[in-house]
Order: sequence, then structure tokens, then C-alpha cells
Amino acid sequence: MNATQTGLLAGLILGAAGAIGGFPAFLIALLVGALGLVIGRVLDGELDISGVLGRGRDR
Repeated sequence: MNATQTGLLAGLILGAAGAIGGFPAFLIALLVGALGLVIGRVLDGELDISGVLGRGRDR
């Protein structure tokens, strides 16, 4: 399992554990899962967020 999959799984588990019950819990799990997916992709090097963070490659 690579970092993307691990991040997604961890985010979904934490989201479900943090907010159990109903539609709001579904939305929280979805949000935290998406955050875990993004973090995993950054750690795998598949997503470059240097433009968002303001760190250009030309420096």
C-alpha cells in the first residue's frame, strides 16, 4: 500500500471515528478522506503544491 492509499484510508477511518452518525458524519468523513488523499499524493510526489504554498521552483 503506497502513501496515497494509506492517507486515504487513515483519513476515512479518522473521519468516521470522529463523527459517527447521520449525514453530517458522512460529510466529515468525506472531507477528512479527501484531505488524507491529498496528503498521500503529496508524499508520493504525484501532486506538486509548491505553487499554492508560494515556493516557486525558480528560486
